[in-house]
Amino acid sequence: MLLIINLFNYMDRQVLAALVEPIQKDLHATNEQMGWTATAFLASYMILSPIFGYLADRFSRWLLVAVGVALWSLASGATGLATTFFALIMTRCFVGVGEAAYGPVAPTLLSDLYPVQNRGRTLAFFYMAIPVGSALGYVLGGWAGDLVGWHKTFFLLVPPGMLLAAWSLFMKEPQRGLSDHAPARRPSAHEYLQLATNRSYVLDTLGFSAMTFALGGIGMWMPKFINQQHTAGSLKHIDETFGGIVVLAGLLATFAGGWLGDKFRDRFPGSYFLVCGFGMIVGFPMVLLMLFTPFPLAWVWVFLACFFLFLNTGPANTILANVTHPSIRASAFAINILIIHTFGDAISPVVIGAIADRWSLRTGFMVVSIAMLVGGLIWLMGARYLEEDTKRISPD
Repeated sequence: MLLIINLFNYMDRQVLAALVEPIQKDLHATNEQMGWTATAFLASYMILSPIFGYLADRFSRWLLVAVGVALWSLASGATGLATTFFALIMTRCFVGVGEAAYGPVAPTLLSDLYPVQNRGRTLAFFYMAIPVGSALGYVLGGWAGDLVGWHKTFFLLVPPGMLLAAWSLFMKEPQRGLSDHAPARRPSAHEYLQLATNRSYVLDTLGFSAMTFALGGIGMWMPKFINQQHTAGSLKHIDETFGGIVVLAGLLATFAGGWLGDKFRDRFPGSYFLVCGFGMIVGFPMVLLMLFTPFPLAWVWVFLACFFLFLNTGPANTILANVTHPSIRASAFAINILIIHTFGDAISPVVIGAIADRWSLRTGFMVVSIAMLVGGLIWLMGARYLEEDTKRISPD
């Protein structure tokens, strides 16, 4: 159920990226303005996530999921009604409100049901919805946008979302801390303050921020960059091809990252950090090779860049789950969401859009590659602390 919802979550996010060019032409928007559409969504998402995380630590999480899915589905449909750039910005803000009620909650439900020993694979399976949902968003945007126009494309997202919201109301709430053998209790202010001294949590959040900066830039601007370089293909064809690459690379990498983290956990206590760090560092030159290789050969480097960028998804979220107590886990995920988006994809689409307006998208993607290198180095620094921080929560 959570996997299906997460698929539509990322479909709703990336449909807009597939339709950047027709929306720009219709609303007479610059590259920098289109970057602000992603920032508007993320601003409401990240600012409100701690509020919903606080509520999720105290009330029914499935009820919050239902509210969130309904809100973002209706707001996505409203995007199709926008006839001015201001209206477009406002609808994306409300999509963020809905997703703020879902993002911090879903991984805590899974963490209560699956123990530390195989939690990496479980969360990796859940987060496979990121590449698949994102790719489906690109494909849907390219196909439906060409067939019915960008306005009506957003209307297609409403019915399935409302059905999933209704379905969520009938789901059973799991016992908090069940798989950690940690007794459920009311969270204290001291536990929240301890997050700032939790070395694994802090370093994971910093590495996550760099990764999110890179992912936000790629997600928003990659179709347009490819369209500029690969003149032989139509925008629809490029959206479909890039969507297919994101699905394949994302599926393989997300599963591989979760499996590798769990597989080597006994041999290397910091395995989740190591998988994240080495994946980002190896992905760094792949982005550079993509920028300076002509198409169609550059598609190979696009695939590898996406693969190594997605390799960290399962392990990075597993670190968050493993080093935070169940009583504050939803809030810990929410605070992480606030930080990684504030310094990540809330600013990267605008930054890269502004760089593209002044220089070129190629220059903007060079900044993306540097962010990947920095994130990889930060994640490697966290490997030495993970075992100790995990044992504080799950001694077994």
